[in-house]
Amino acid sequence: MFKISPAFATIGLLVCSNLFMTLAWYGHLKFKMEKLWVVILVSWGIAFFEYCFQVPANRIGYGTFSAAQLKTIQEVITLSVFVIFSAVYLGEPLKWQTAVGFTLIACGAGFVFYKP
Repeated sequence: MFKISPAFATIGLLVCSNLFMTLAWYGHLKFKMEKLWVVILVSWGIAFFEYCFQVPANRIGYGTFSAAQLKTIQEVITLSVFVIFSAVYLGEPLKWQTAVGFTLIACGAGFVFYKP
């Protein structure tokens, strides 16, 4: 039987979680709705599915990764998903300053995994 490693499962679930999170947090920017409370309720509904992936990801990954490493993985995935989302869905071009900034964040994240 095929068994998925905890690390691979964690990262896969975090990617799914971040797809929902990004949609919940930024998807409404493309549409101009007058009622903010409607936007909030729709975003909460989408965010529910984020948690359905996020919580198992952290439960499965904790032990394989430390809490700091889990959070770092989640943040790097968030930035990666957001770059694609903002370019494809929102139509915002990726500027060189953003690319450099996100790259520096990703490099900094590497220190969380550094073992002296």
